[in-house]
Amino acid sequence: MNAVPPQPVSSTDDLGGEVPIVRPVRRVVSLVPSITESVTFTCPELLVAATQWCTHPADLPVERVRGTKNPNVRRIVELAPDLVLCNQEENRRRDVERLREAGIPVWVTRIETLEDAFPSLTRLFVEALGVPAPSWLVEAEKIWAAPPPEPVRAAVIPIWRKPWMVVGRDTFTGDLARRLGLRLVHADRPERYPRVTEDELTRGVELAILPDEPYVFTETDGPEAFPGIPVALVEGRSLTWYGPSLVTARDTLTRQITAATADHR
Repeated sequence: MNAVPPQPVSSTDDLGGEVPIVRPVRRVVSLVPSITESVTFTCPELLVAATQWCTHPADLPVERVRGTKNPNVRRIVELAPDLVLCNQEENRRRDVERLREAGIPVWVTRIETLEDAFPSLTRLFVEALGVPAPSWLVEAEKIWAAPPPEPVRAAVIPIWRKPWMVVGRDTFTGDLARRLGLRLVHADRPERYPRVTEDELTRGVELAILPDEPYVFTETDGPEAFPGIPVALVEGRSLTWYGPSLVTARDTLTRQITAATADHR
């Protein structure tokens, strides 16, 4: 008698899409840098490919399938993954649709706040990948449960210059900033990442946070735009990634902000 092939188990991703998953999941492609790090940290044996922007860990020994916005869909299909991991903001809907049309299951996350991140990542590991929720995720949730410090500081977080673009409303980075005791002065604009003039950039700002991604701000490129204002140069991964870095991000960012304001006195 011929063996009955495994039947897919239908689960639902963050966008409500049904994802047919065949157990056990053995081959995964991640198109989201922070999720790539999360999977590598938790169940590295599953990952077969990732994007060129998946920089953590630095020695990740998997095939690269171009970027988050232009993945090599044909090559991903050839790799025959059991599951492709995407994110609503990081990846294009058209690429998700093309993969699904080719018969590849795709799990899409939607993470705009820390409150989104913890259940979303738990479901990704438990329901999508079929592994236990990682201990680092439990620890990170406890760390970020503490109330934000006071007093609240009016801040700006640029992500690009020429033109200047800053973090606005309804963003994961903005939620982290709030929990660090920061009020983003441009969060009342309609855009999530508004463009601002040089005058608007510094108006009403008590602190500037300059990450090293996506624009690489450095000691000689960025701080000069904020005369008389404390500037904290930070690792973008601590500020924007939802993964194992959340365990250390709160302490790291708090120390960098404290140092910046202390040096300015």
